[in-house]
Amino acid sequence: MKPLQGITVVALEHAIAAPFATRQLADLGARVIKVERPDGGDFARAYDQRVRGQSSHFVWVNRSKESLALDLTQPLANEALMRLIDTQADVLVQNLGPGAAQRLGLGWAALSARKPSLIVCDISGYGGSGPMRERKAYDLLIQAEAGFLSVTGTPGEMAKAGISIADIAAGTQAHAGILAALIERGRTGRGRHIDISMLEAMAEWMGFPMYYAHEGAAPPPRSGASHATIYPYGPFEVGRATPQPGTVMLGLQNEREWVAFCTGVLRQPGLATDARFDSNTRRSAARAALLAEMDAVFATLTVAEVLARLDEARIASAQVRDMAGLWAHPQLAARGRWAQVGTPAGAVPALWPPGRSGADDTAMQPVPALGEHTYAILHGLGYGDEDIAAMTQTHRTPET
Repeated sequence: MKPLQGITVVALEHAIAAPFATRQLADLGARVIKVERPDGGDFARAYDQRVRGQSSHFVWVNRSKESLALDLTQPLANEALMRLIDTQADVLVQNLGPGAAQRLGLGWAALSARKPSLIVCDISGYGGSGPMRERKAYDLLIQAEAGFLSVTGTPGEMAKAGISIADIAAGTQAHAGILAALIERGRTGRGRHIDISMLEAMAEWMGFPMYYAHEGAAPPPRSGASHATIYPYGPFEVGRATPQPGTVMLGLQNEREWVAFCTGVLRQPGLATDARFDSNTRRSAARAALLAEMDAVFATLTVAEVLARLDEARIASAQVRDMAGLWAHPQLAARGRWAQVGTPAGAVPALWPPGRSGADDTAMQPVPALGEHTYAILHGLGYGDEDIAAMTQTHRTPET
């Protein structure tokens, strides 16, 4: 039996933050009913066409869900949604535009009054209170507001994360909050309001640089792909004098590893006690000088030779892989981490969720087509075909 089997989640969601939270609930066996606009649905469906004509973002975060297409500006459709919540929902998740849920009668105060056991999770850019509560928010904007851009990039230019890190942070916090609320409800019988702010989720993840800059201290410098405060820790070019140059990522964490690195990798044990490099603080301050020492050794070695020396010295290292390299990663293959998930355009590979690895404890059901489950869900609520057709004929849509 899957952990959340028997739990029903109604989700008025789009983009990444809320869909990522609810997909994780679906992975654990919850029934997730995704309410979408009939005229195109979740706008992430149209982000790109990279997965057999379907959006890469949408395929990633929407497996194992049911799609219910409703025009919620129509009274009958709103009535049907309320009937669904009243009779079946354990959790409501929404990340509509600021104020949209309240205008639809889906605010916490109204819903908890009619169904005290309901858990309501609102996900927004800045939270449900405060001077910025009405502002729209996108991932990159939150990366800026949370200070992430100030510590990411090179000394000369800031850089955003290559993934939707603020959305993912918010979705992860929402998922954890909902699980905690379900446990609490099991003891008290009452639901809970969870107010997830993308800004606050990112601020939590920014804990290290915030404390590093405590009480007006200088923040961590932008250092590209290298660690801002530990050296050597980052990417290093190898094989410059060989036919196959490449890049190796390595990292040292303590003085024992520094000695092993000098002795076993650079094969210059005298460097371990060189006054320029005999602590992390000194190594970080003398990066250019240490890099010159490392480059003189690495230039004549291949990637395989450097990795072999690092392994022998028990120094943490990694290959710098691209997306093709990740798809073909031997560790993922060896651990059987790949499954197949259906989509409207055919099955595609998908990773089992971290920590779970089989159909007995994880739902890996198809990504739904827009409105695929509308008639089945609404028939189950007692509506006939004529009413259903009226509810799904969009005239105008709520602000999202």
